[in-house]
Amino acid sequence: MTNSATAASPGTVAGASRSDVVSRLAIGVTIILAVPDTAHLASFYERAYSEDPAASEAHARWRALGAVGKADHVIALCARAGIHPASTLEVGCGDGALLCELRARRFGGRLHGVEISQAAVAIARARPQIDAVTLYDGAHLAAASGTYDLGVLSHVLEHVPDPVALLTEVARACRAVVLEVPLEANWSARRVGRRARSAEIGHVQRLDRRAVGGLASRARLSVACELEDPLPRNVHVFFAAGAPARASGTAKWALRAGLHRASPRLARRLFTVHYACLCVPAG
Repeated sequence: MTNSATAASPGTVAGASRSDVVSRLAIGVTIILAVPDTAHLASFYERAYSEDPAASEAHARWRALGAVGKADHVIALCARAGIHPASTLEVGCGDGALLCELRARRFGGRLHGVEISQAAVAIARARPQIDAVTLYDGAHLAAASGTYDLGVLSHVLEHVPDPVALLTEVARACRAVVLEVPLEANWSARRVGRRARSAEIGHVQRLDRRAVGGLASRARLSVACELEDPLPRNVHVFFAAGAPARASGTAKWALRAGLHRASPRLARRLFTVHYACLCVPAG
C-alpha cells in the first residue's frame, strides 16, 4: 500500500537543493539546457565542488541543512517499510553530507557513497563518518547484485539524461531504493526565469509524481511508501539578509505549508514540493 504524508522535517535541500529557493545560490555560472552524457555531467559538478573558500563554506552549510531533512525522509520511509539496513549506498553522494547525517543518527549500517566528481569524492573521503567513497562513471556500479540493503538517490534523477537506466542499476545493487526529487511540473516552475534557474543548477528532467512512478515501473520497481515536503521555514529564510527578508521568507513558508496541508494536489500544481519514495522490486 502506498502511504502519503507531509514530512515534518527541516528541509530537503542537501547537495544543491532542487527548489526555487536554491536560485539564490546556484551552483556554477553556466546555464546548461541539456546534459548529453555523464562526461558533461561530471564536468559540471567538478566546477560545483571546486570553488573559492567563501562560496565553498556557504554551500557546505546549505548542504548540511538539507542533509537533515533528507535523513528524516530516508529514516521515515524505511520505518514505514520495516527496513533496517545493515549497509547503505548513496549514489551521487556529493560531499557526503547526507551520509554523515545518517551516521550521526546511527542509521544505515555500513555507509558507502559513489560520486562522479573527483572534487566531491575528495571532500567526502576526508569525512571519517563514511566507510568508503568511490569515484564512478555515472552508469555502472562496481558492486554485485544485492550487495546493499538500501540504495539512496536523493536529488539525482532530475540531473541525469537517462534516469531509468541509473535507477535500474541502483536497484540491481541494492535490495531497496529511496529516491527523492523535486516535483517541478507545476505553474511556478514553468515560468521562464524559474526554468532558467533550474537549468542553471543542472536539471534536465522535470518530474511529477506520475512521472516518478513511471520511472520506477520501467526500472521494475514498485513504490512501497512515499511522502512530500513543501520545505520548512529555515530553508525559506536561509539566504535572508535582514528582518524584512526574513519576514518575507517566513510568509512564503507559512503560505506554502498551509496550502500543502489543506490541498496537496493543488499545492503541487502551483509550486515545487519535494517528493521521496521507497521502492522495492515489483512483485
